[in-house]
Amino acid sequence: MILLAQPWLVLLLALPLITYRLLPHYKETRPALWAPWYRRVIQLLQDQPHSPQTFQRKRHLASAYPWILYALLILALCRPQLLEAPIERTLSARDLLLVVDLSGSMEANDFTLPDGTRTDRLSAVKNVLDDFLTRRQGDRVGLIVFGSAPFVQVPFTQDLNACRTLLEETTVRMAGPRTVFGDAIGLGIHLFERSKVNERVLIVLTDGNDTDSKIPPSEAAAIARDQGVTIHVVGVGDPATTGEDRLDEAALRSVAQTTGGSYFHAQNGTALKAIYEEIDRIGSRDIEKESYRPRRELFHWPLAVAGLLSISRQTLQLFLRKEPAHG
Repeated sequence: MILLAQPWLVLLLALPLITYRLLPHYKETRPALWAPWYRRVIQLLQDQPHSPQTFQRKRHLASAYPWILYALLILALCRPQLLEAPIERTLSARDLLLVVDLSGSMEANDFTLPDGTRTDRLSAVKNVLDDFLTRRQGDRVGLIVFGSAPFVQVPFTQDLNACRTLLEETTVRMAGPRTVFGDAIGLGIHLFERSKVNERVLIVLTDGNDTDSKIPPSEAAAIARDQGVTIHVVGVGDPATTGEDRLDEAALRSVAQTTGGSYFHAQNGTALKAIYEEIDRIGSRDIEKESYRPRRELFHWPLAVAGLLSISRQTLQLFLRKEPAHG
């Protein structure tokens, strides 16, 4: 389909006609030689190949030439464009931020995978999250890791393979041995500030209580609620543990409830997988798509035709003006 980007410029085609009608005709007085035999010459030339009618037709063709060039130039100014087939791309309908605890207690080898294999907590988390990320088509996913301080491991992206690769590269204590749960939520809220989607979900996975945050988790949760961020918390520690590594379920549940989210406790890999399936069900979303039809510029074609006509006319005139060679 061909359309004009600036169709209003078609009105310029009438400009020469308006000028011709409104402006006075150019007149020039020239001296003339009176020939009493002129009428006789005209009569003799009536049946000749180069009769006055032939000259009249050539004059009409010559006068049409500038009009054709002018029309081609106006067509180029209108910018004809070829509307190509639409291109569709999937838009992010939800921003999903994963917050993973990398404190020292995550190396405890007390998690059982669905196949019965014993593994450490972080490896179990990676195994389940890897499967969880494969179903995130249509989401923008980010990753924050935290220990003694929170860090952005992956900013929001739809490149799920990159997110899975960088998650796999995380190790216990790479962010420090302590647990700054509140600060991790604060960093997540900061990442959501540039989000333009309506659904913002933060999933926190931790096995300990907050030990050194500058922002208490309860205050961070209140700010997240005001910013429209829903927090789901997954606790993977042992509630019976004492000291800094104990699992403060009351605090974690309060954070989730403040933002309208849910709290889950996972004791093994099977339960952890079921929890993420439940989160996926709670956060079901509609995938949005954007359609775009590229436009290819065609203005160079009328310009090329006008240039060829001009060159051809000039070449023809030069050829006709050449005098025949004398033998």
